Amino acid sequence: GPPSPRAAGAAAGSAGALSPPAAASKWVRLNVGGTYFVSTRQTLCREPKSFLCRLCCQDGPELGSDKDETGAYLIDRDPTYFGPILNYLRHGKLIINKELAEEGVLEEAEFYNIASLVRLVKERIRDNENRTSQGPVKHVYRVLQCQEEELTQMVSTMSDGWKFEQLISIGSSYNYGNEDQAEFLCVVSRELNNSTNGIVKEPSEKAKV
Repeated sequence: GPPSPRAAGAAAGSAGALSPPAAASKWVRLNVGGTYFVSTRQTLCREPKSFLCRLCCQDGPELGSDKDETGAYLIDRDPTYFGPILNYLRHGKLIINKELAEEGVLEEAEFYNIASLVRLVKERIRDNENRTSQGPVKHVYRVLQCQEEELTQMVSTMSDGWKFEQLISIGSSYNYGNEDQAEFLCVVSRELNNSTNGIVKEPSEKAKV
């Protein structure tokens, strides 16, 4: 016969009692070198071939996963560099605090076998090395003489990496009819690194007066 209302209520109650553990199971607690991190299985399994995916989503004898007394997965790695690893899995961006060495993050990315992150960190390290190898930025300067009526056009049409530095008035040297034309020296500069093989190119026709 149909179950009694009391039996149906008991069945519903037992089903409700099972729901909290089922909901909580999506959260994973990690003990990385003594520091605790909490994340979801979905985040940790974003890279299917990674150590973290195998640890949390394919838990079994393959990795021999140990847990501490709180039930957190034990990972014997430096927790200092784990933050960028976890954040990359969360939002797909590489964010490294200034005080952290990229080499340390690279070491952890390789350990956790996150290939896309390894590529990003290597690119970041390579970019930093290129900037360092260039040394301090050097500039080359040019002094251009122009008349007052030419000044606006000259400044507005400068190109090829040249930028305005200083304007020096040298009075009026020539008379045009009844009006004196003020003369100026315009100092412009550009970064030496913008030139090819250290050879500074002359300004283009637009940058000349």
